[in-house]
Amino acid sequence: MSAERTFSTRNHTILWFGASISIAEILTGTLLAPLGLTTGLTAILLGHAIGGFVLLLAGLVGARSGLSATASFRISFGRYGSYFFTVLNMLQLLGWTAVMIICGAQTLNAIAGVVLGWQNEAVWVIAIGGLIFLWISRGLMAIFRLHTLVVVALFACLMVLAWKIVTAPAQPLPPSGGLSFGAAVELNVTMCLSWLPLISDYTRTLRQPVRGTVCGVCGYIFGGMLMFSLGLGAAIQTRCTDISSMLLTAGLGTAGLFIVAFSTLTNTFLDAHSSGISALNINPRLNARTVGRLVCVLGSLVALFVPMSQYENFLYFIGSVFAPLFAILLVDFFIFGRRDVSARCNVRNMLLWLVGFVGYRLLLSHSMVLGTTFPVMCGIGLLCVLVNLLLRRHQRR
Repeated sequence: MSAERTFSTRNHTILWFGASISIAEILTGTLLAPLGLTTGLTAILLGHAIGGFVLLLAGLVGARSGLSATASFRISFGRYGSYFFTVLNMLQLLGWTAVMIICGAQTLNAIAGVVLGWQNEAVWVIAIGGLIFLWISRGLMAIFRLHTLVVVALFACLMVLAWKIVTAPAQPLPPSGGLSFGAAVELNVTMCLSWLPLISDYTRTLRQPVRGTVCGVCGYIFGGMLMFSLGLGAAIQTRCTDISSMLLTAGLGTAGLFIVAFSTLTNTFLDAHSSGISALNINPRLNARTVGRLVCVLGSLVALFVPMSQYENFLYFIGSVFAPLFAILLVDFFIFGRRDVSARCNVRNMLLWLVGFVGYRLLLSHSMVLGTTFPVMCGIGLLCVLVNLLLRRHQRR
């Protein structure tokens, strides 16, 4: 199950910084506008600090064990338990693929209507899906130089956008309520959390496991905070929450087509690619690239025929599934030093996960300063520790 360690720290950092340059990050940042600038920035900082810390620990599991994300689930849940979570992970990766494609297509369509005088959302969905398909077919390492150039160009264009927003005539949107601070923190945390079930797919191949993981996560957190802040600032400063309008207002019409298309590509590639790696946990004889291409096609079809709605609820669902899962896995890996992946099913941990899942769903209706994810992870982690200590004590008797 372990992979060959060929990934450099520099390339890993570029990869995750590129993952953070995303339309979804900017879009989610605009949702924080009702809090106002100061409170919104505080929520971004706190949410990314919590999410980044958990993401780092999850990445270290793969970096130290050499296991893919879904293969590492076997440590805590056994083979059959890992199959259950692998299926859920592949569904959420398919969901993210569809969400990112439809977000990109809608934005490209709006920009194209102004710049090119032509609109057809379905064509943009097919175009983005086709680019991701080709990216997967070639393989990341075969085109990493191109990937790096794209990331640098995207960052430069978005910094121009940030400058245009900052220097634009102010039409500040005053704080209006409607979103609690805890909910805002939770949106930031769950965006980081969405990468938990796939970060080990990349950290497991690092030549410098710890350093490479730390640098990669820092690259993602730095870029994510910038993108969230960009969305927040644009929504407050210009009263604009639509990505296409931001780009057009800033005079980045043609460049906006590049920004949207390739930020969607560099971000969504990771989802589709990891879905292939996840499938290997169920059947190692599968071809990861073939599965990744299939997920890309299915994601494009979902984007074509299923309207995007309930975006926030989608993020919260990801948190409710993977927050308790990783709380248990991190306790087993770092506190109890478990590495065995041969068990068939760990019923005890499956029940602990179910308690965490239900608790998460119940707590979503309550506003907490630290959001929902962190308290749930701490609570389930503590419960996991106590249960293990009690069992050890009982066995000694």
